[in-house]
Amino acid sequence: MPDSLPSPCRVCRGDSGARRGDAWYCNRCGWRLGDAPDADLPRPHIDVVYYLRYRDRVKIGTSATPRRRLAAIMHDELLAFEPGDRHLEHERHVEFADLREGGEWFTLTGPLIAHVDAVRARIGEPWAAYDRWLGDAYRRLSS
Repeated sequence: MPDSLPSPCRVCRGDSGARRGDAWYCNRCGWRLGDAPDADLPRPHIDVVYYLRYRDRVKIGTSATPRRRLAAIMHDELLAFEPGDRHLEHERHVEFADLREGGEWFTLTGPLIAHVDAVRARIGEPWAAYDRWLGDAYRRLSS
């Protein structure tokens, strides 16, 4: 069972972690507790392709600011994230073109369900995956 961090993570606001040596590390993003991202560096740009379910339809879209973007779209459930930009989003729109209902909305059925399940199995819970990618990006910027 994970331990509670003494304070929330500065990168992802996670609250569980593990102690390694003399330091705590966030279980969600891997950031070392107490370290602050360099304020002089820009926030990392993480593009994701998202799959949002609303009733029996799925919106396949992309965003570099998924928390803000998803808050603006009516949906029942976030199904998955994939790391990717408009190129991957376009590939998915072509791949599932026969299921398109209009715009970026697709019928949630057979091949699309299988794809979302495969992405979820590979990537894991969407927000946890995003937080890992964010932590990795901050570490790359800091090194």
